[in-house]
Amino acid sequence: MRGTRWLLLVAIAAVLGGIGYRYKAQRKILESERPPAPPPLESEINAKSQDWHIRETDHATGRTLYDISAREFRQVASDSHVELTGVVMMLYSKDDSTYNLVKSAAATYNANDRSLYSRGETEITIGVPVEGEPRKQLTVIKTSGVTFDSTSGRADTDQPSTFVFDRGDGQATGASYDPTAHTLEMKRDVVIHWKPLKPGAPPALIEATGLSYHESTSEIWLKPSGKVTRGNTVIEGNDAVVSLQDQQIRKLTAIQAHGSEETPGRKLRYAADELEVEFDDDGVARKVTGNRNADLTSTTASAETNVKAGHVELALEPVGSDPVLRQISANGNAVVISKPLAIPGRQLSETHVLRSDSLEMKMRPDGREIENLVTRAPGVLEFIPNLPVQHHRTLEGKDFVIAYGAQNRVDNFRANDVRTTTDPTPEEKRRNRGVSVTTSRTIEARFDPRTNRVGTIRQTGDFTYAEGDRKASAATATMDSDQNVILLDTAARMSDSTGATTADRIRLDQRTGDFTAEGKVASTRLPDKGQKQNSGILSGDDPIQATARKMDSRNRNRSIRYAGDAVMWQGANRIHADTIDVDREKRSLIADGHVVTDLWETPKDDPKVPQKPAGPPVLTETRAAHLVYTDQDRLADYTGGVVLTRPDLQVKSREVKAYLAESGSQSSLDKAFADGAVEIFARSKDRTRTGTGEHAEYYPNEQKVILRGAWVKMVEQIFGAPRPNTTEGTELTWWANDARLLVTGAPVKPVDTRIIRKKKK
Repeated sequence: MRGTRWLLLVAIAAVLGGIGYRYKAQRKILESERPPAPPPLESEINAKSQDWHIRETDHATGRTLYDISAREFRQVASDSHVELTGVVMMLYSKDDSTYNLVKSAAATYNANDRSLYSRGETEITIGVPVEGEPRKQLTVIKTSGVTFDSTSGRADTDQPSTFVFDRGDGQATGASYDPTAHTLEMKRDVVIHWKPLKPGAPPALIEATGLSYHESTSEIWLKPSGKVTRGNTVIEGNDAVVSLQDQQIRKLTAIQAHGSEETPGRKLRYAADELEVEFDDDGVARKVTGNRNADLTSTTASAETNVKAGHVELALEPVGSDPVLRQISANGNAVVISKPLAIPGRQLSETHVLRSDSLEMKMRPDGREIENLVTRAPGVLEFIPNLPVQHHRTLEGKDFVIAYGAQNRVDNFRANDVRTTTDPTPEEKRRNRGVSVTTSRTIEARFDPRTNRVGTIRQTGDFTYAEGDRKASAATATMDSDQNVILLDTAARMSDSTGATTADRIRLDQRTGDFTAEGKVASTRLPDKGQKQNSGILSGDDPIQATARKMDSRNRNRSIRYAGDAVMWQGANRIHADTIDVDREKRSLIADGHVVTDLWETPKDDPKVPQKPAGPPVLTETRAAHLVYTDQDRLADYTGGVVLTRPDLQVKSREVKAYLAESGSQSSLDKAFADGAVEIFARSKDRTRTGTGEHAEYYPNEQKVILRGAWVKMVEQIFGAPRPNTTEGTELTWWANDARLLVTGAPVKPVDTRIIRKKKK
């Protein structure tokens, strides 16, 4: 835009300076070569001429410097002014190929202050060829009321000025040119229509309160405020500076500035305390930089995205004649808020807020929607609900990568070194759900494209979870948002105030607290507080522990099933079965398949016989196909091929009901009733007894066995006797710790006893 030197009167300045100089030189010549005196002038006129003309030639080179002509030349005798009418000036270039043409209706020269004033209309044409026609539109300036100071060379006017140049046209009110500073100033109401080089491209409109052009730096200053409009792009601000190169606008800077761009389907707004816009050869914005309080808002039919930061850069590419947003870089407390807009037939998703000190956003090819967003520093991603069913979530981490789908919806994201916080929904708060917190080395999340809600979340590397007293950990965790389920994989662990569970995998239902554990399951459950202590299977001070291949926990560990080689124990007591079901509310236990229970009792000292110490611990082992235990009556009901074994006693039957004793009893087994094909085998120090019947009762404290049935039989083998003794009847009672035997016969059938005496040696 070097051609803008014409913009307001640089040519006039040169011409008027030449007039002052040539006037003095011509006067000396006239005095030295004075022709015969013409007729005397009127008394008030000192000099007068018609069709006056003068040419200045460089004596060293012989080239013409300028030609000046006027229709009339007059000087008033009583005044120092020289008046010119119909002035035409041609100022030639150094190579004599072009000249600047100046036309002025009237001009006045003041010899006292060496100034010249052009009263009438003044027209300046820049770069007129000496030969031939011009190859492009020449610069033409029209103005009036021009004052020229021949000492400083400054030209100035307060009158309206218009101009036409190769790149467009413009107008202003008042202008001045300082040849020393090479500065052109347009004082007020500046309007410039700038035509781009590219055919068909939209022109630029420059509007300013005031404008100054600095030739040495090729800069246009718009002060105190200015505005540039090109097509759908508008930029305005204070103290704006337009930088030029090769007659093209290359850069615009401004303070307290803002800009906008509207294209079909998208609105872009940006602002900053300091704004810089760079343009390409066609005047299309390619880069926008905002410093201090930078603010960008992009609005489409489906979402509004706002970016705020200390420093923001927008990278744009021309598509046709419009700039299309390609990338956004934000640094310094950057905040990105993506807010969904209501669309008929689409559920409103959460608002996403990302905070980071440094981030980059890449746009899709049309520039309307986001393609991905990455952070270059630690950040916080917040999900703000717009519907009651949505969770408020906060995710802290670093190295965020967020990929977007259609309509600016988040498709997936990942981050490292993360911590998530999820608040319960209003409905979940009513169910006493608390805030949940997770941590992991990495996180990956995918969103449902229909609702834009979180679909699945996968966290890997030292995953931890906490909600109230419930905690979990694993190598990897996957959350299904629709089902509200967390799957813990590899070295999984769950715990709460009631105990803990470890397994290869754990599946947790966040809504109910229920979970399923699989693979090398091991659990520890604490006894219920305030529980009455007794010798039942589920009682005692020790925690209840279990192992299995699979475990199902319901109702916050109130109902538990262990399956697959299940083993459960409390202290020394142990249950082994294919499956074990525990109902902590009903205080019951059900075991199925290959059931084995080991109940240990520690005999206590007898205060009546202090010299007799308590015996060793006693084990009661029971095997069966099925077991039902209820703690309320301390009854263990074994069915399906039951075998109950104690030291020196074994009971076989189809069913055994074992009643456990109260705490403090000599035996943990209070009594046991056997039914169905009962077979009892007892062994003492000198004999064995084998009894059969349909029903049997065993009382450990008395070491008493009762055998009943339609006809019962007991075979006693005394060690050393040649043959066993046989006793039959309807009821047999014997005491295992001595040789007593009580037999009751049926009324129609007497007792049959055959005793074989032991032979004496």
